[in-house]
This record gives sequence, C-alpha cells and structure tokens, in this order.
Amino acid sequence: MGLLDRLSGFLGLRKKEVHVLCLGLDNSGKTTIINKLKPSNAQSQDIVPTIGFSIEKFKSSSLSFTVFDMSGQGRYRNLWEHYYKDGQAIIFVIDSSDKLRMVVAKEELDTLLNHPDIKHRRIPILFFANKMDLRDAVTSVKVSQLLCLENIKDKPWHICASDAIKGEGLQEGVDWLQDQIQAVKT
Repeated sequence: MGLLDRLSGFLGLRKKEVHVLCLGLDNSGKTTIINKLKPSNAQSQDIVPTIGFSIEKFKSSSLSFTVFDMSGQGRYRNLWEHYYKDGQAIIFVIDSSDKLRMVVAKEELDTLLNHPDIKHRRIPILFFANKMDLRDAVTSVKVSQLLCLENIKDKPWHICASDAIKGEGLQEGVDWLQDQIQAVKT
C-alpha cells in the first residue's frame, strides 16, 4: 500500500468495500442488473446465464461493491448459503412477469431468511421487481404482497420496480442500499 493509499484511508477518502450477494431465481435478471451498474466501458454486451457464481465490482458515490452474482438455477441454489456469512447486504431479484414461479421465489426467500447465518443479523435486503417492461409484469406492490415482504420485521428492506435492460429503477435501489450499509457501519 502506497503513501497516497494510506493517507486517503486515514482521511476516510477511500471508498469502503462491501460484499453483496445477488440472489434470485434463474432468468430473473441478476446478471443484467449487475452489468448495468458497472461503468459503461466495463459492461458486457452479451449476458449469459451464470453457472455457479461470478464476482463483479462496481462503485457508488461512497462505497465500492463486490457483488457475488449467484446462479439461480435449482441445482446451484444450495451454494448460496456458503456466502451468507460474508455478505453485508443482499440484492434479491424477482422476475415480476413470471407469476408461476413467484411461489418458488418466496420459498427461496423464506429459506434464506431462516438460515442461521442470516436470521439473527440486521442485514439490508434490496428487492428488484425486475422486468417491469414486460406486458405480464405485476407491480412492485403486488410482488411485495406475493412474497409477504411485510412480514420481514427484523431487517431493513426496500423494493424497487426495475427494468434492467434500460437501467430503470437501479440507481434508486443502489442509493437505498448504500444508505443502509453506511447506517450499519457508523
């Protein structure tokens, strides 16, 4: 670490790094959201389904995010729990047009919330009700009702309507998440 790095760290100018888990069923838009949050010159043109997980980084005004983009395919969801301990926040993405699998998303969310590494922590959870551009999409209020989010009393949470392809709703979510993380750190 150079003198400038040490000085900026001492003065509190360096961005704090936070580990965020990005979870949700396959094809909900997790990778597209994370890609859209990266600087435009670092964004991928082709998004492919995540196998296992990938690690991505992006920055906000005061935080440096390391995001563990976890595959949502059924056979990989059991890997999520191996990352719970180190996660400082969760982004949970829901395909708001996939009403058939909303029950599966709720089951996965319930499993997550009841896991010992998550249950007793006040970890912020940002929900993206994604794919709002699709004709069959339900509102973020309806997604919240279907997932029974009002029952989450011991963790700060927020839901944003989003369209990952256009980037709509993403900044609102990241701003909220940044505020929550900074409130916990101070």
